[in-house]
Amino acid sequence: MELGYIIIFWYGILHAFGPDHLTAITDFSIGKSMRKTMAITLAFAFGHGMTLFVFAKILEVYDLPESITAYGDVISSSVIIAMGIYLLYMVVADKIHLNKHTHEGKEHIHIYFGKEHSHNDTVASTSAWTMGALMGMGGVRGMFVTLGALQGQSIDFTMVLAFIAGVSVIFVSFGGIILYINKEFLTNKTNVRRVFATAGLVSVGVGANMLLA
Repeated sequence: MELGYIIIFWYGILHAFGPDHLTAITDFSIGKSMRKTMAITLAFAFGHGMTLFVFAKILEVYDLPESITAYGDVISSSVIIAMGIYLLYMVVADKIHLNKHTHEGKEHIHIYFGKEHSHNDTVASTSAWTMGALMGMGGVRGMFVTLGALQGQSIDFTMVLAFIAGVSVIFVSFGGIILYINKEFLTNKTNVRRVFATAGLVSVGVGANMLLA
């Protein structure tokens, strides 16, 4: 059984390298603090893992046709495209703001959408969990292919935790890269607009490519 957990953990690592997942982490983490970035990446990983668990259990009971499970890929792609369009809209409408202020002699930069900056992490984490859950629908078939190597073992929650641990390794590591970008590049309004516009275009491109593939 330990081998099964290792296989699922490794599948989680490979699964997390998908361009759609890294794009989603980027979209949520740009301009965020270290605490928010870590909370977002972990929330996305848990939302993703829980959806895979629920749908995998359903597929254990019901032998759904390929045409039905393929809709998971459509939903995942649509989420990525919607996120990209949203970021592009925020750039064009000039709704992304940068605020510099000083705490205890150290300058802090806050980037936020809309009229008012908030320190509330709950909304961002909840949104990341929801997006992770929706995109998890696109990974169910891959999970079942991997489970085929486990000789038909039933999926339990411990396996899901192993998968979440695997994707979290990559998500958190990639979040660290985004933190570096936040610190080194997002220091003025022009760079903020450029980075968010690039993220939006990449999201639309990745999502569209997934739909057409």
